Amino acid sequence: MELTNSLPKGPNTPRSLRLMKFIFQPIKYLDDYAKAYGDTFTIQGSQGTPIVYFSQPQDLQTIFNADSSQLDAGRGNSGLEFLMGDNSLLLLDGDRHQRQRQLLTPPFHGERMRAYGQIISEIAEQVMNQWTVGKPFNIRASMQEITLRVILRVVFGLDEGSRLEQLRSLVGSTLDLMSSRFNSSAFFFEFLKRDLGDWSPWGRMLRQLKQIDELIYAQIAERRAEANPNRQDILSLMMSARDEAGQPMTDIELRDELMTLLVAGHETTASALTWTLYWVDQLPQMRDKLLAELDSVDADSDPSIITKLPYLTAVCSETLRIYPIAPNTFVRVVRSPIEIGGYKLPPGALILPSIYLAHHREETYPQPKQFKPERFLERQFSQYEYLPFGGGNRRCIGMAFAMYEMKLVLATIVSRFQVSLVNKRPVIPVRRGLTLAAPEGMKMVATPRLKKPAYTPVSV
Repeated sequence: MELTNSLPKGPNTPRSLRLMKFIFQPIKYLDDYAKAYGDTFTIQGSQGTPIVYFSQPQDLQTIFNADSSQLDAGRGNSGLEFLMGDNSLLLLDGDRHQRQRQLLTPPFHGERMRAYGQIISEIAEQVMNQWTVGKPFNIRASMQEITLRVILRVVFGLDEGSRLEQLRSLVGSTLDLMSSRFNSSAFFFEFLKRDLGDWSPWGRMLRQLKQIDELIYAQIAERRAEANPNRQDILSLMMSARDEAGQPMTDIELRDELMTLLVAGHETTASALTWTLYWVDQLPQMRDKLLAELDSVDADSDPSIITKLPYLTAVCSETLRIYPIAPNTFVRVVRSPIEIGGYKLPPGALILPSIYLAHHREETYPQPKQFKPERFLERQFSQYEYLPFGGGNRRCIGMAFAMYEMKLVLATIVSRFQVSLVNKRPVIPVRRGLTLAAPEGMKMVATPRLKKPAYTPVSV
């Protein structure tokens, strides 16, 4: 391919109009530009900074494998510092990023997750027991309740008590505030980030974040005083981790990583579960296949058996393909000139690998707008074709845990209930903060599933 110093073509729409479409029509924004300009296009950011979208697998491979001297990723997330702190894995680059990632990897090792399986299933059962059969309920709120309880139990080690209840209330309220239309817009319009006191959305959110901080630091102090080497919650494992110099994470580092896990691990999994239940309801034949597979195993003694089921895994994978929770990976900031796809990008340019567009390429996924779990049974996709958790050394560290939780919760729900939309009209994603989600008020109704047939072992 011939190298060119010019950037890919893109829209000339005024930035204010483009931003409004980006905020209020996020799917149409990406679909329209991809249709007009293809896999790669450039938009003009603030002060004329070029933002180049990429979605072709070979280009994504170049980006994800680029040397850290060429691209920064943490710097592109500086707008999240008010929430996650400047020690968050998401905001770090270079050696600091590598150190934190090494410290955080052991608690999310696959073997450790098995200890959490029973807890996840029990929490799903507890929330389902609050449903009134035949009475509509907010499905997203229920999924948020499950994923928040899982985070507080598995990550923080909180089983009960006033701190648990305070965190449940504050985290839910704060994330709802953050995802409101006003505060979502503040991520893109700096002038909206004004603290005008308790009555203003931004001011109220900042005060609630301060209260969450106080609770997190209290939990860290209590855990340090307890010094119980047998605890298996992720906070305890993080506190026992040591870097190459034998140093542990400081309280501030622990706080920032805990807040990152709260935000990144709670909202995202709740959105994914909401979408999965939507698709199971939309496609009865898929639901029948899923139930037949679940009925073929006896998972009472070991919930992890469920997570290895191929069709269940394919359903969850297709959910994250068709409507990925994050439409794009983290922004990369060009540090030194880099060639990608025949274009030479200058220092200061921003690179935006598009998960959504990569997942909707006709060449990779025929009929990409159709929900077809069978895709993931028929072939394997490379990490540059299927990337719901990002890519390279910035791929979500909790990826395996999120999929594990998603499969267990989905299996627990559909095995007991048929959950159906109240309004049968098709649903399209809306922006929720920096993510894509089902509309806030989406209602579903639960009816008990007919008693499943007696378990019969399946020969392999």
